Amino acid sequence: MPVPPSPRSAKRRLTFITLAGVLAIVGALVAGYYFAMRPVTLRIAVGPANSDDLKVVQNLAQAFNNQRNSLVRLRPVQTDGALASASLLGDGKVDLAIIRGDLEVPRNAQAVATLRKNVVVLWVASAAKKEKGKKAAPGITKIGQLTGRRIGVVGRTQANVNLLKVILRQYGVDPAKVEIIQFPANEAAEAIRNQKADAYLAAGPVNSKITADAIAASAREGGAPKFLAIDSAEAIAQNHPAYEASEIPAGTFGSAPSRPEEEVKTISFAHHIVARRGIAESTVAVFTRQLFAVRQNLKNEFPLAAKIETPDTDKDATIPVHPGAAAFVDGEEKTFLDRYSDYIWWALMALSAMGSAGAWFAGYLKKDDRSVNTSQRDRLLDMLTAARQCDSMDELDQMQAEADAILRDTLQCFEHGAIEEGTLTAFNIAIEQFHNAVADRKALLLSMPQNLQRASAQFRAAGNA
Repeated sequence: MPVPPSPRSAKRRLTFITLAGVLAIVGALVAGYYFAMRPVTLRIAVGPANSDDLKVVQNLAQAFNNQRNSLVRLRPVQTDGALASASLLGDGKVDLAIIRGDLEVPRNAQAVATLRKNVVVLWVASAAKKEKGKKAAPGITKIGQLTGRRIGVVGRTQANVNLLKVILRQYGVDPAKVEIIQFPANEAAEAIRNQKADAYLAAGPVNSKITADAIAASAREGGAPKFLAIDSAEAIAQNHPAYEASEIPAGTFGSAPSRPEEEVKTISFAHHIVARRGIAESTVAVFTRQLFAVRQNLKNEFPLAAKIETPDTDKDATIPVHPGAAAFVDGEEKTFLDRYSDYIWWALMALSAMGSAGAWFAGYLKKDDRSVNTSQRDRLLDMLTAARQCDSMDELDQMQAEADAILRDTLQCFEHGAIEEGTLTAFNIAIEQFHNAVADRKALLLSMPQNLQRASAQFRAAGNA
């Protein structure tokens, strides 16, 4: 009986499958790391053109791009102002936006940082020129005297007009009985020089150049300006949470002479950097970390960057803080392992399942080897019986060669793990018995005369017939 052909080595097949699985896992890990660590570009809405806010964002974007291994980059989206920026964020067209805290905040906005705080400055020129043929208007010393007067608002944004109306109502002044005149920031000095208003309002940082230039223009035209204190700042803040009670330090707008001469009470509001709800916590945390790291580098070259502050993390904050920014502020920013521990756990589970599947498949591949080995063992036992009755030396030699081939295949199966050590031991006993039977039969045949051997063979052939 010919020896059944041995199947392709299970070891080679298992090695190939294992190598393919390892390469697939390594590829998945490399791809995951690449996607996790590649820079994310966030679109940030800011405006208007030539504003300080836009300049700050442009400098931040450039600093982010110049940073090695920067994980977050910025792409400024210029708008007409804070209201337009808030609208873009509310529509989901940008990821970040610079908005005013006293305007309507989009529902999907969450605070990331305070870009800057602005104070409201109200002042009156001390000595207005008397128009020919008209009696000079009495001096204005407090806000309640603004009824029937002209008030100039620096800047074209409607938000500053709304802010003025909030202040007027707090002092019982009907905004309808006040003439409000708006003019661009770059025309403030000319408007003051032409006395287009009796009082002026400007809103900006404490060290705002626009406000300082407007007050300087008032001083040149009519002497030291009179600053109007907002004594009810706390009441306004109580009724309008977007505002806070604040002060303008003495000498803020000049020290010779001091402008103002003493501290003036006022209200303030903030410009915020907000993120769209839904942006990954890890992305916002990285952005916040980069923001405050860059701020330290930029504040010497670009002082406006020094105004950036951490957001209010209180639960009752006017604008709820983004979880990523809160994690950075509270020192609870997640590490790489924290962020991707779930993915790593699932990857390990998948690897374990793949190992189990690989073990099953390896066993399945060895099934053919075990089946062949079983048939070869049965063949060996049949040859053992046949060897004890064989009368031909040639047949015994053929069976011996076949047994050697079976032994060779069996040892290969053992090396490849297709059979256990116990099976190999039993096979060794069988092969040893076979070799003993062949040796004994050959010795017997050699001791018998040839004519007796032929007669025995004929007798056995006749019996088989």
